Amino acid sequence: MPEAPKTSAENGHFVVDENNKKILQFIEEVTTNADEVQQKVLAEILAQNAHVEYLQRHGLNGHTDRETFKKIMPAITYEDIQSDITRIANGDKSQILCSQPISEFLTSSGTSGGERKYMPTIEEELARRSQLYSLLMPVMSQFVPELEKGKGMYFLFIKSETKTPGGLPARPVLTSYYKSPHFKNRSPDPYTNYTSPNETILCSDSYQSMYSQMLCGLCQNKEVLRVGAVFASGFIRAIRFLEKHWPFLCHDIRAGTINNQITDPSVREAVMKILKPDPKLADFLEAECSKDSWQGIITRLWSNTKYIDVIVTGTMSQYIPTLDYYSNGLPLVCTMYASSECYFGVNLNPLCKPSEVAYTLIPTMGYFEFLPVHRNNGVTSSISMPKSLNEKEQQELVDLVDVKIGQEYELIVTTYAGLYRYRVGDVLRVAGFKNNAPQFNFICRKNVVLSIDSDKTDEVELQNAVKNAVTHLMPFDAHVTEYTSYADTTTIPGHYVLFWELNVNGSTPVPPSVFEDCCLTIEESLNSVYRQGRASDKSIGPLEIKTVESGTFDKLMDYAINLGASINQYKTPRCVKFAPIVELLNSRVVSNYFSPKCPKWVPGLKQWNNMN
Repeated sequence: MPEAPKTSAENGHFVVDENNKKILQFIEEVTTNADEVQQKVLAEILAQNAHVEYLQRHGLNGHTDRETFKKIMPAITYEDIQSDITRIANGDKSQILCSQPISEFLTSSGTSGGERKYMPTIEEELARRSQLYSLLMPVMSQFVPELEKGKGMYFLFIKSETKTPGGLPARPVLTSYYKSPHFKNRSPDPYTNYTSPNETILCSDSYQSMYSQMLCGLCQNKEVLRVGAVFASGFIRAIRFLEKHWPFLCHDIRAGTINNQITDPSVREAVMKILKPDPKLADFLEAECSKDSWQGIITRLWSNTKYIDVIVTGTMSQYIPTLDYYSNGLPLVCTMYASSECYFGVNLNPLCKPSEVAYTLIPTMGYFEFLPVHRNNGVTSSISMPKSLNEKEQQELVDLVDVKIGQEYELIVTTYAGLYRYRVGDVLRVAGFKNNAPQFNFICRKNVVLSIDSDKTDEVELQNAVKNAVTHLMPFDAHVTEYTSYADTTTIPGHYVLFWELNVNGSTPVPPSVFEDCCLTIEESLNSVYRQGRASDKSIGPLEIKTVESGTFDKLMDYAINLGASINQYKTPRCVKFAPIVELLNSRVVSNYFSPKCPKWVPGLKQWNNMN
């Protein structure tokens, strides 16, 4: 089985060029021989786990060939293996899903599909995830040279872990990685040379962690060549933290001391190794941060920064204007595609536009299959995704090298850690190929976010509708900084509610009629099923926008973190259903507006009407 080359060191010095060459050659080899590698991966997984209960239950009987596997094993969802997961979590150590001991559970994001899911993993998966990380910077170095000569300022966080009844750790995938020897004891490597000491990243108090990481990033501002976080929202949260706390941070830099609110001894000790009294730097930071405008603050404070490394695909794309504002248009780089279930692939063209990001799936990471997604009349909200697949749908599953350019698929994965034909829930579109390995645009999660009647609106359609509506706010120098939605069925008929947090820079208040225009534009942008429900069937009430106080979505994030969400994995939910969250949002409403009339709708398909 091809493996990514180990990073090499020579006399204590990292041999950058040689290692990069080896890794890029590895990518060439596995993408050229993608199908052969995939067959080997599947055979290896099935041979290692030939005697596990789950495979025996389905009658695989030790077969390791692809044909038998496809014929016998069903494509599944989490619910299909939930009872097995529960047994393992409760302490059953028999070989239920995997021949190797389950070392921990990786908890999926609480906002990426509703309820929290526990994904089994094994020790060797940490090495596999580390291998994917090792591919990122050699790829990046082709586009931005000499990154090894400086540092990365990345805001990385852990969440305190829990234990299952059987004593296994249960934690987010990034917490698992950051707490592992693969991260903590990583060998000297200029590509993982961060401004944040490990102790600041591993601090479970999110305030102390953020404060100390920001302090270290400011102290080393001239050495920083790249900045980032996991999600765009997390990086913007860090910049807003700086907006709020810069006087304290400047005081610490001027005096060479740490704020008394930072009480973790290991954090204080690690920071004091970096922090030295620097009045000149403090003066510079104070002068910049006290200016009225924070436009370009990233390049003003960290002037050598080449790019921002954050995820801006999917619903994270709404943060692009804010990032552009703070960075004066630095490149936004999405480097990799991963989930709690499996790490999937990398972006081989990292300086592309965010709208063009395509991830190349690395064939060694797991065995990948794809279920074609059939849209009804090309309407985004009508993705047809059955809960369980019938025999015909099972036969539609295609292998990695057999996907077609332009077609959309649901990703299905078989892992070394005990998931077999597991439906991840992501919808991907084939953008092209790297040799024989496909490259995918991330489209959306398959889950519908809003529905009142027979209408079904997904997050991409909602995002586009909001994007169309906010143009009405531009003349007033106002924009939506964050939003979510709610299907309010307490009214008859039910209706869509959008909660908007605004940033208004203009001197003229936004008139109510403009918000009403926003409501109508959203409705006009939604699919024909929704518009029929509004205009003809009267099964859906007028859409409502509720503006909320500044800071509301920070409160929402704090609430989710208190319930156990990971600060790394947290994404603002595009739809809320949990009653306490709806109550929190409603308690902070400043004003509300309704769509003034029904959106346009005529019977028949849009293309038919265009012929008339």
